[in-house]
Amino acid sequence: MTLTHILVFALVSLVVGWAVPSRWRGWVLLGASLLAVYWLQPSTPIRYLDFWFPTASILLTVITWAATRTPQAQPSRRGMVGAALVVGLILVVALLRYAGPACCLTPSRPPDIWRVLGVFAMAALLVAIPIRFPVSKRFLVPAIIFLILGLFIMLKSPAISRWASEWLRVSGGQSALLAAASDLPWLGFSYLAFRLLHVLRDYQGGKLPAYDFGEFVTYAIFYPSYTAGPIDRSQRFIGDLRSATPGKISEALKPVNDPARQEQFVQGGTRILVGLFKKFVVADGLALIALNSQNAVQVTSTLWMWVLLYAYALRIYFDFAGYTDIALGLARWVGIRLPENFDRPYLKQNLTAFWNSWHMTLAQWFRAYFFNPFTRYLRSRRLNIPTWVIIFIGQLSTMLLIGLWHGITWNYAAWGAWHGVGLFMHNRWSDWTRSRLSGIVERPQLRKVMAFGGWLLTFNYIALGWVFFALPSLELALDVFKSLFGI
Repeated sequence: MTLTHILVFALVSLVVGWAVPSRWRGWVLLGASLLAVYWLQPSTPIRYLDFWFPTASILLTVITWAATRTPQAQPSRRGMVGAALVVGLILVVALLRYAGPACCLTPSRPPDIWRVLGVFAMAALLVAIPIRFPVSKRFLVPAIIFLILGLFIMLKSPAISRWASEWLRVSGGQSALLAAASDLPWLGFSYLAFRLLHVLRDYQGGKLPAYDFGEFVTYAIFYPSYTAGPIDRSQRFIGDLRSATPGKISEALKPVNDPARQEQFVQGGTRILVGLFKKFVVADGLALIALNSQNAVQVTSTLWMWVLLYAYALRIYFDFAGYTDIALGLARWVGIRLPENFDRPYLKQNLTAFWNSWHMTLAQWFRAYFFNPFTRYLRSRRLNIPTWVIIFIGQLSTMLLIGLWHGITWNYAAWGAWHGVGLFMHNRWSDWTRSRLSGIVERPQLRKVMAFGGWLLTFNYIALGWVFFALPSLELALDVFKSLFGI
């Protein structure tokens, strides 16, 4: 999000939280989120793609809702109104093509309305299948999971992205010679994918309650958290949304000087201001000297290479944590409490504690939907694998997936493996020292020394891992390691 986006969203959140009656708040949040998906989408060199990407996000959300719709979720007037609002706003965005000077909400002109209506017809058919034939969900839910994973691999793999760009260019009558992996900037898809996969897996596990159409779409594309998280659970978010939009006249008429509303405004405003300072002052200031592919080949001094590395480590934290604070503040203004995503991660004394406090919602997602079921399978009697091997495989594979979530390239795989090995080493060290160093608890000074040593080692291990993350190739990363250690 740019500063302009944030300022507009802040104004919208203030209006929604303070001027819109609570019984209408859910509809306004849904409409604002739908429009935000189009407004946030960056331009693409492929014709009409900056319209189709947001549309695909919305339609994929709708199809997921239909496929996971529980038997208790009977057709309702609210659901019909929500569907009409979604369809109507997409058509409004498409019709801006013909609005002359008022065009457009998207970076470029949308496609003609007949193409949009044709896509709507196909989407309506896909939505109708699981509603009309519930037995089809047995096949449709796994198909959607594979579709999301396939799209994810395509967007994160440079080679496949380039091939997809060539195909899209040729299909649209453009030259394929200029195709590049960067042609497919599907904004927000990574976080949307995790939200939808969570819903699909919970549905398969029988843990998904009944959701109204509008509240489910709002959950998936909620504008404060659409681009940078956190990755909220549907059960928690929609429960919060229902509390914030109860539809009671008494709630709608609360006075402006109501203590609860004032506290909500102060809490949200404080988080937004803190987030703006972290992102646009600290992080953007550190970006001037942070490690990147340009200065990595120019700096020869070991001392200055460490300065660049530490600047990058701090910059990536303040950048990401700043956006998270802004998202939490905006959501707080409309009565939603998004989950925390950071808890002073660089002050932790071991790598396990770091990953329990860095991008917490991502770590929790992988723990719930990959690490725990995967290690439970490895512990089954049929395999008889030693416990330490299960821990190593589980931690390494989980961190590799987290690394590849950022991009299917060797540098991100190396970053994931770096943390997977580090987590396993800490696990083994912790087990080995649990009984041998128990006497340290009775010696405060030694305990402080151990705590400081743990923090120093952990922070530098994390910082060194950022070398793989910051640089596009393993060769350049290895050159930086040589420079850092004077080799």
